[in-house]
Formats: sequence, C-alpha cells, structure tokens
Amino acid sequence: MSLWEIILLGIVQGISEFLPISSDGHLVVIEALLGHKTENLSLNIALHFGTLLSILLVYRKDIIPVLKQPKLVAAIVVATLPVVIAGALLGDMFEAASNSPLIAGFGLLYTAGLLFMTPGIDNGTREMKDIRLRDALVIGLLQAVAPLPGVSRSGSTIVGALLMGIRRDAAANFSFYIAVPAIAGAVLKEMLFDDPILTVSMAYISIGAGVAFAVGVVALYGLLRIVSARKLIWFAWYVLALAIATIFGSLNGWL
Repeated sequence: MSLWEIILLGIVQGISEFLPISSDGHLVVIEALLGHKTENLSLNIALHFGTLLSILLVYRKDIIPVLKQPKLVAAIVVATLPVVIAGALLGDMFEAASNSPLIAGFGLLYTAGLLFMTPGIDNGTREMKDIRLRDALVIGLLQAVAPLPGVSRSGSTIVGALLMGIRRDAAANFSFYIAVPAIAGAVLKEMLFDDPILTVSMAYISIGAGVAFAVGVVALYGLLRIVSARKLIWFAWYVLALAIATIFGSLNGWL
C-alpha cells in the first residue's frame, strides 16, 4: 500500500468517524474505487486509535468530571452494552458486511433517513444530567447497528438523544462520551483476538494514525459547531447522494 493511500485513509477516517456520514461506509467505497480491500489489521487499529486520541484531546477537561458523576457513568455503560452484545453475537456478520459496497449503500441510505429527521426533533430542552437509563438504552440500541458499513455511529447516537428530548449540544457530547468505550473496545478486540499482522511499515502506520488524529480533532470541533447551529440536515443530502451512487455503482458492477 502506497503512502498516499495511507494518508487518504487517515483523512477519510478522521473526517467520517465524527461527522455523521459513516467512516466504515466511506472506507468501503474508497477501497472499492482503489480496486482492493485494505486487509491490514494493524493499520485499521492505528486509524481507530488516532481518532480515539482525538476525542480524548478535545474532551480532556471533561473526563475526570464525568467520572465523578455516577448517574452519567451508568448511562454511558448502559448505552455501550448493546453494541458490545451485538458485536459478540453478530461479529462475523458485521465483518462479512464490511466487504460489501451494496450493504454500505443501504447503510448510508439509513443514515440519510436519520439525518433528515433532525429538523423535526431538534427541540429538546433536557440537559446531560437529565439523561435517564432508558434514554441511554434507546441511544445504545441505535449505536448497536453502527458496525454495519454505511451506518453512522455519531449520527445514530445524536439522533437517538434528540429523539429522547436531549438538547442538541448535550446530545453531541453524550455521543462522543460513549464513543470512547466503543472505539477503545473495538481497538482492543482487534489487538487481542484478531491477530494483527504487520504488512505495512510502522512508519506508514504511524503516519496514518497521525493524520487520522489531526483531521479527527478538526472534524470533531467542526461537528460540535454544526450541531449547535442546527445544521445536521446539511449532511443528509450528501449522504443520500452517496448512498444512491454507491447502490447504483454496486448493482452495475462498478464497485
């Protein structure tokens, strides 16, 4: 794999991990366009680790205060459990789906549908401290579908929080609080159980992680501003167009 492909994947991971447009969906499409599937597990771990560091940097001042709130910690745990269970029971299915541009296209279509809902539900008044365990469960159930390519984790969880009447800024923040255990768990799973093989140089892998981290910080700050400005609908049109193009290209053998 060439350096420019590594950099491209780092940019895509950094942007699409946080913007509600699905990182996995974009990676599936780009890999299909490049003509090969990125099988390097070490690179995959590095890219996700880079975006995990982005969250930790942006929310570095909030981590300790969050851990001091038992109710919020309990909500984060409850919201995380569904994706853990889904990964344990359906991991093979998720892995098989990650090779299909067609499934990614329908996943993107699902994400677009969620985002088109946002103008009608973006009127919540409840704060972070008001998140109940049943709210967290609903958000977690939506997150449990996110391992499917094309389904945006951030889009699903933010929409879930908005549906439960959470303020848009609190919805975005909670989405990224629960991203930490979700991404960290995925990285640990790949490291411990999936036997990563180093087929790309450590220098290239480090560059990919660094690009994902730097771009992720910018994308995360950008999304927080976009959510505050009630502009999630912007992404709906882009994701819809990409979904249609992906499905059409897949059905016609172009992807």
